[in-house]
Amino acid sequence: MLDKKIVDLINLQINKEFYSSFLYMDMANFYTDESLNGFANWFKIQTQEEYAHAMLFVDYLQLNGEKVVLDTIQKPAIEYKDYKHPLVAAYDHELMVTRSINDIYAAAFDIKDFKTMQFLDWFVKEQAEEEQNVDEMVKRYELFGADARALYMLDQELGQRTYTPPTLTL
Repeated sequence: MLDKKIVDLINLQINKEFYSSFLYMDMANFYTDESLNGFANWFKIQTQEEYAHAMLFVDYLQLNGEKVVLDTIQKPAIEYKDYKHPLVAAYDHELMVTRSINDIYAAAFDIKDFKTMQFLDWFVKEQAEEEQNVDEMVKRYELFGADARALYMLDQELGQRTYTPPTLTL
């Protein structure tokens, strides 16, 4: 059985991960509307990853005999100003998700919940990768986005990304 505070924080995280999936689908839709289908593909893959992360948290609670409590998923309220805006918004969002996971980790550390800390280790590493990937996207856009041919090539490259399910075992 898990500590109530940990269960509450993980339930909040589940909803944050589902929101992340929803947010990234919104970003994918923006790029699709702008005919940047490679960028759209990149965000559709992010959508799948975030959904999978939410399900890992769901599974963790259920394997520990805890109740999963879902809440309303808020509609993304971002009006994208240009092609770069979703990339920067995604980076800022990943920083928020990292802080949230770190908060759960800190709470688990405080009560010596080593099982939860071990489970969260994968997410800590995953968030470092997520931040790096989106930061790289922003930087690449800054380098190539003003050149139509380079933007086209970047879009084509992003269209090649495929989904790989997470390998975390519970």
